[in-house]
Amino acid sequence: MKSIPLVLAAVMALVASVRAQEEAPASGDPTLAPAAFPATARILGDLPDGTPPPPQPPQPVFNIPAKDILATATHQQGGRSITIRRIKPIALPLPPEPAPVVAESTPQDDLAEIGVPRPKRDFLFLGATVYRSKDSPPRTLVRFWPDGHGEPVSLWSSADFGLLTGFADFAADGHRYSLFMSWSHEDIDRMADLHASHDIPYEAPVMPDFPAGKATFTLIGDPPDDPEILAPIQALHDIYNNELARLKAAYQGRERVRLQREADLKANPPRPKNITLNYWRTERPAPAKGGAK
Repeated sequence: MKSIPLVLAAVMALVASVRAQEEAPASGDPTLAPAAFPATARILGDLPDGTPPPPQPPQPVFNIPAKDILATATHQQGGRSITIRRIKPIALPLPPEPAPVVAESTPQDDLAEIGVPRPKRDFLFLGATVYRSKDSPPRTLVRFWPDGHGEPVSLWSSADFGLLTGFADFAADGHRYSLFMSWSHEDIDRMADLHASHDIPYEAPVMPDFPAGKATFTLIGDPPDDPEILAPIQALHDIYNNELARLKAAYQGRERVRLQREADLKANPPRPKNITLNYWRTERPAPAKGGAK
């Protein structure tokens, strides 16, 4: 009779251990927020804002002594020189033995055995076109595929989905989502002027009216049979409304870096670099018994 309380105590301890692991980020892992699966929608990991990464350590230089160079041939191609050098053989270290794969039981696996569900991870495939105009707020035409294929769900949003970029993972209500979004933008004023200059009529898409305030969305066509399909879309809107200032600052920072990089490349186009290829010949291995000589 005393074994039942002991089993319950062990299960409760296991649940508490897993919960502690989910609420605290792994040591040295910056991609996990303090709560890996929070009740409210939030971005997981860093949000790039154009800040350059720390410099990489210098790569080792491959130097060949002149006495070890046996032959040299140089060719010109595309404004650069390609030098091919035959050198004395170099003793290369043997590749390391692969570490044995050990299957370890994790707390999540132990929970699954007793029927406790694991946090769910979903993939969100989404396409977005952002329509911008100087006289009206941005509007986004969104299409997404709940199962990654089949018929898409279409909707209009008052959020600028161009700002919902720079991150890949977000979480909401016990779900972790990986976002795969292809997006573009269309300047309505510019397109109208371009069409007018060629005497071609231009019709901007008919967009629904949205109330002022927080961003929201409206479906095109009938709603899906399962309302849970829209949960990740609502989560993205929650992130947009709760972190709009941060999203804007990060996007503007990335745009500044992109424009500066384009200007630098235009002012100083890269020149083809010279290439040096080194090779050496080794003795052929002895043929296997019964094989061709």
